[in-house]
Amino acid sequence: MTARARFWLITVSAVLAVFATVSLGRWQLERAAQKINLQAAIDIQSQRARLDNPGLLALPDVTAAIHRTVALRGTWVADKTVFLDNRQMNAKPGLYVVTPLMLENTPHAVLVQRGWVARNFMDRARVPTITAPSGLVALEGRIAPPPSKLYALGGTESGLIRQNLDLAQFKTETGLPLLAVSILQTGAPGEGLARDWPVIGAGSEKHYGYAFQWFAMSAMIAILYVWFQIGKRFISARRA
Repeated sequence: MTARARFWLITVSAVLAVFATVSLGRWQLERAAQKINLQAAIDIQSQRARLDNPGLLALPDVTAAIHRTVALRGTWVADKTVFLDNRQMNAKPGLYVVTPLMLENTPHAVLVQRGWVARNFMDRARVPTITAPSGLVALEGRIAPPPSKLYALGGTESGLIRQNLDLAQFKTETGLPLLAVSILQTGAPGEGLARDWPVIGAGSEKHYGYAFQWFAMSAMIAILYVWFQIGKRFISARRA
C-alpha cells in the first residue's frame, strides 16, 4: 500500500470513528433528556387531584392520564392473578404480581401491578403465596401503562408464570372488561409484596457520564489523527 493510500484510509477511518462516537454521545444526551422530561411529566401529573372510581371512568381518554394518582375501591379477582418473571426491584430478580380489580359499583375492571416478590429459584414452577383480601378493598397508586414487556421468544403466553402479559390478549383470556391502562399500586409493603418501584427519571446522570466518555473518545481520535497524520508531516517537512 502506498503512503498516499494509507493516508486516505486512516483519514476515512478517523472521520467515521469521530462521527460514530459523536453520534453515540448525542444519543446519550437525548436519553438523559428523555428521562428528565418523563420525570417532569410524572411530577406534573402527581400534583393533580387524585382520581377515584367515578373520576377515573369519566376520563375521555384514560391513557392521557398516565402517572396521575388514584384512590380506588373494588374487589380482587384473585383467581386471575399472574406472576411476571425476571422482574427486578432493588437490583434483585423476582416476580411482579398483577391482579385484576373489579371497580366498585361498575362493570369495569383494571389490571393492578400490586408489587414484587422474590422467586423460588430451587423450584421455578412454584409461586409464592400471596394474599388477596376478599371483599371490598381500597388501594392507592398511579395510572401506568400495561406491564412493560421483556424480550421473549415465541408467541402469546399463558399460565400462572409468564415473561410478558399482553393486555388485549389477557382481556380476551379472562373475559374481564379491563381498562386500557394498569394501576401501579403504591404505599407500604403488604400482602407479602414490596412496592419500592424504581424512579422513572433516575439515572440521567449516568447518561451524562456516558456522553462525556464518547465525546472524550471523539476528541482523542481527532487529536491523535491531527498529530500523527498532519502535525508530524508538517514537522518533518520543516526539518527537511
